[in-house]
Amino acid sequence: MPPHEKINYIELPCLNITQTKAFFSTVFGWSFTDYGSDYTAFSAATAGIDGGFTHSQSCCRSEQGCALIVFYSHDLIATQARIKQAGGTIVRETFNFPGGQRFHFTDPNGNEYAVWSDVTI
Repeated sequence: MPPHEKINYIELPCLNITQTKAFFSTVFGWSFTDYGSDYTAFSAATAGIDGGFTHSQSCCRSEQGCALIVFYSHDLIATQARIKQAGGTIVRETFNFPGGQRFHFTDPNGNEYAVWSDVTI
């Protein structure tokens, strides 16, 4: 049974499910289970939390007031390189904050995420 009143699942919009699966598989090693042509799910085993991508014409950006999903990395430079190589775009270069550094990127669908590390470069 999932923990009571804790975050259990996250759903994100995407324009192209095939492209989304390729991006997150390549960059972060996620695996997916398809539920029809308009939905694919990922699991906590590969993503850290259960969730899915649903076909949508919208995207999530922090400037629109959307929640920001933040990944952790031991190596910001390597993670950033994989994101670029897989078709992502860096939208905010690496910056310092109390506790570490981070950068923001968009996936090929335009959804914004961040990656942080307590290992400074």
